Amino acid sequence: MFTTRPELVGTFGMVASTHWLASAAGMAVLEDGGNAFDAAVAAGFVLQVVEPHLNGPGGEVPAVFTTATDPTPRVLCGQGVAPAGATVEHYRGLGLDLIPGSGLLATTVPGAWDGWLTLLRDHGTKRLSDVLKYAIGYARNGFPLLDRVPAVVNTVRELFTDHWPTSGALWFGATGSRFANPGLADTWEKLSRASGTREAEIEAARRAWSQGFVAEAVDSFCRKAFRDDSGRDHTGVLTGQDMADWSATYEPATTADFGPWTLAKCGPWTQGPVLLQQLRLLEHTTLSYADGIPTADTVHTALEATKLAFADREAWYGDAEVPVDLLLSREYAAERARLIESTASHELRPGGPNPRLPHYPSAPEHLSGAIGEPTVRADGSTKGDTVHIDVVDRWGNMISATPSGGWLQSSPTIPELGFCLGSRAQMFWLDEGLPNTLAPGKRPRITLTPSLALHEGIPRIAFGTPGGDGQDQWQLCFWLAHTVGGLNLQAAIDAPAWHSNAVPSSFYPRDFVPGEAHVESRLGQSTIAELRARGHGVVDVGPWTLGRLSAVSRESNGLLRAAANPRGMQGYAVGR
Repeated sequence: MFTTRPELVGTFGMVASTHWLASAAGMAVLEDGGNAFDAAVAAGFVLQVVEPHLNGPGGEVPAVFTTATDPTPRVLCGQGVAPAGATVEHYRGLGLDLIPGSGLLATTVPGAWDGWLTLLRDHGTKRLSDVLKYAIGYARNGFPLLDRVPAVVNTVRELFTDHWPTSGALWFGATGSRFANPGLADTWEKLSRASGTREAEIEAARRAWSQGFVAEAVDSFCRKAFRDDSGRDHTGVLTGQDMADWSATYEPATTADFGPWTLAKCGPWTQGPVLLQQLRLLEHTTLSYADGIPTADTVHTALEATKLAFADREAWYGDAEVPVDLLLSREYAAERARLIESTASHELRPGGPNPRLPHYPSAPEHLSGAIGEPTVRADGSTKGDTVHIDVVDRWGNMISATPSGGWLQSSPTIPELGFCLGSRAQMFWLDEGLPNTLAPGKRPRITLTPSLALHEGIPRIAFGTPGGDGQDQWQLCFWLAHTVGGLNLQAAIDAPAWHSNAVPSSFYPRDFVPGEAHVESRLGQSTIAELRARGHGVVDVGPWTLGRLSAVSRESNGLLRAAANPRGMQGYAVGR
């Protein structure tokens, strides 16, 4: 059996995230009397500073949560919508078949600021200055820089030098062991200057963002033309009015029951329900683990279920009327499960009545089809770069959040703000008549997909991972290891993982490799050989490479647990 680190156990509070400084900031808030929502907001803003290649202030945040007084899972939608000027006709008129993966044309309304502040206002207890001070401190005074940040900057150095000079001015200095972004610190301090009650302070900061100096700077900057990965310069379509017209919202979670467990996800404007669809399909199969490692038959079956579920994602998901009840029904899953055979399928096979797939372009030859993160190309286009936070407190509040977007490489830095805008609009299609067709005021069908699990109706586990299209595949690995393999949170995170590259990418240029599967070598050479014999194009990516999962849990006796990913030596779980 593979070795694993011990699971963290306590009774006070737990924070797990993709970076140790964010987890530490969240725990400091809990120690100061804050609740899980205060801690999540503090950690979320720190992640915007210390993992700038994976998320930023111009990005977005979806979350799923329960409160100590209400076990009903709710979703926070901090995903901004397409601007009023973002029409299919406009983009087609520019000679585009796909929305570029970088630059100003790919920008939706930035949603992270309003999302976090809405959560803080409604469910937190702290003032904005109390939770924002950690991020401001790191931005002002500097923080230990991850090696990956200068590596990303070097990848896009020519783009920054020739076309995005404001980004070069900020990020060419991202070297050495300490880096600061005082311009961002100035922006946050200016946003949080209001006085009055806690709620009044938050509301003033929300207005200063969407109707004040931030919106004014964004509007002015988007009127300028910058290079994107179409190879041409384009102005943006986002305006200050778009920002003023949008605010974060709440909605019911999408749920499905599996024996005593209920899994809660964001709706089909994300890829969240695809985890539920995979598990529905696997209810009709036999799965097994030996010494904490899945058998070859289990991995094969899971890969085939993934292909079927993600084919439905491609045909049906979007910010539209989606037949969720049908897609998650046991009857539909039983019908679809009959398509799983003993050998690998190389076809994209959506189900349901009259499914329609987008037109997939031919991928450039230099692309591997690999998914996951971080994956950055020299033109600034990025797929899957994201962070994650889970928090549970002593009162029973629980939240899972997956912030993303506004990566340093997604679009040019707005110099007076110290951050850039996001590129989530690249996930829309320009084909007419699809659930995920571009339209003003519409949310892109994003890959961000936090998870929360209830056991016999009681919230028990919050978990998730970065990784683009891989997120609900690696979460499947975790969930099977925990519920089928019987492993605890840490062991389930540590267990060997896999994913399918037959899943069409949600990121420009929308490539995929039919039949290809990436696996960690710790699955065992005999298992890898059997998967190849069954027709999978297996790529052994090494022993510890896939996923950046974290998780927290609360048992019926109040005992709290937490775990974080050892891959990359960056994720961190903390608590007491």
